[in-house]
Amino acid sequence: MSRVAKQPVLLPKGVEVHVAEQHLIVKGPKGQISVPFHPAVGLQLDAGVVSLTWAAEQNAQAGTMRAILNNMVQGVSHGFEQKLEIIGVGYRAQAKGKTLSLSLGFSHPVDYLVPDDITIETPTQTEIVIRGIDKQKVGQIAADIRAYRPPEPYKGKGVRYAGENVRRKEAKKK
Repeated sequence: MSRVAKQPVLLPKGVEVHVAEQHLIVKGPKGQISVPFHPAVGLQLDAGVVSLTWAAEQNAQAGTMRAILNNMVQGVSHGFEQKLEIIGVGYRAQAKGKTLSLSLGFSHPVDYLVPDDITIETPTQTEIVIRGIDKQKVGQIAADIRAYRPPEPYKGKGVRYAGENVRRKEAKKK
């Protein structure tokens, strides 16, 4: 029995959930998200509560669908946010409309094209804030930006998640 799928998903005010043509659609004050819904998992809508039903051999799918549904409800009601920090002399970021321009020590600036449903802000030159309603997309964009220059272990320079602990190595000794 899936312990995750047993828990019902509570719907805040203004959030609607329905299934249409094997797609799970969640609408809320911040927008709408649609994902494919697994046919072996059933959905029961009560007053402000969504419960899942599934066959015994589909425990993993039920837990996954419940987690996805919960993330969708959280996204359309509150949204998701990921913060990145840039550390290094001359490393900086600047948001220009739908483009994020990064100076990361290369001979050229790196321009990242931002998708329509994601917003990127740069409160300072060394901070990047990524916001959106889709948790997976926000995390993937943060990972893509971090991959341009991940933190290196000797000086710690690069792009890192806010609060990330980078293990430092000791330099060579003569």
